[in-house]
Amino acid sequence: MNWLLERSQPAIRYHTLLRLLDHREDDREVRDASSLIPRIGWARDLLALQKDEGVWESRRDLYQPKYTATIWRLIVLADLGMNAKDKRIRRPCEFFLKEYSRPDGGFDNSPVNGSRSEVCLTGNLTRTLFRCGYTDDTRVRAGYDWLVDHQMDDGGWHCFYERPLGKGTLDCWEALSAFSVLSQEKWPRRIKHSVERGAEFYLERRLFRQGRRYAPWFRFHYPTHYYYDILVGLDIITSLGYADDKRLKPALRIMEKKRRADGTWAIDAIHPDLDEGADYRLAKRPKRFALESPNRPSKWITLTALTILKRIHETT
Repeated sequence: MNWLLERSQPAIRYHTLLRLLDHREDDREVRDASSLIPRIGWARDLLALQKDEGVWESRRDLYQPKYTATIWRLIVLADLGMNAKDKRIRRPCEFFLKEYSRPDGGFDNSPVNGSRSEVCLTGNLTRTLFRCGYTDDTRVRAGYDWLVDHQMDDGGWHCFYERPLGKGTLDCWEALSAFSVLSQEKWPRRIKHSVERGAEFYLERRLFRQGRRYAPWFRFHYPTHYYYDILVGLDIITSLGYADDKRLKPALRIMEKKRRADGTWAIDAIHPDLDEGADYRLAKRPKRFALESPNRPSKWITLTALTILKRIHETT
């Protein structure tokens, strides 16, 4: 706990105080840690790379190159605890709201008129924009409605909508992650029903039983971008209120076996971590990006794993 509370990474300190130690947002220690996030550590380093226009890499393309263009940086900064009160976050948020909102209610980077929005991008942007403070923006609310409307017959989602024939995939977790940042007490009935169906889709498959064993799902990563692994599944499903479901036990055993002797967890690989069984290839060579080095104690992975265990402990 002392390691997670170190002041050298105020984002980790901030989330540790809130998630693991049950401090309130208005507690002095929490406010102090929050104020330091853009000034010390990972967020400061990312913001130092931002260009004058308020973007990373290029204003012309907010999506490419993967995974250092604006969308990927913004997702991480929102994860760390930054929001649109800071103009360096507000400016890229406004770009996405203006340029990526589509007439069908979702989000997409495609300029083609009439093209269908994409689930993975809509889920990521809806979650990120909500975290950044756009909780009542009609375009963000439309994104949530779009995610509900594009749920598959079996309760899952699928990014490649032309392939699945009504079937979802564990890889497409972004819709549930977008719902997870909403207050459960304020879920509309249709979102509640969508979450119930989506959670059942994952629990029925024990978070990893779909087709042949896919090795990257059993390795832990951060940033995750749009990739899935067991830690992603455990974090989302427990945050949605299913921490007491016995079907989580196989995935939990895998997570606990990965704990190091010193009590920490490590990042196993940096995305793109594709392996035999991936049914697609990346058209362009991505730029790898990570906050921490693989195979060494990771504050982010450790914080996430301990958060999952705390949610489970609180239900028993």
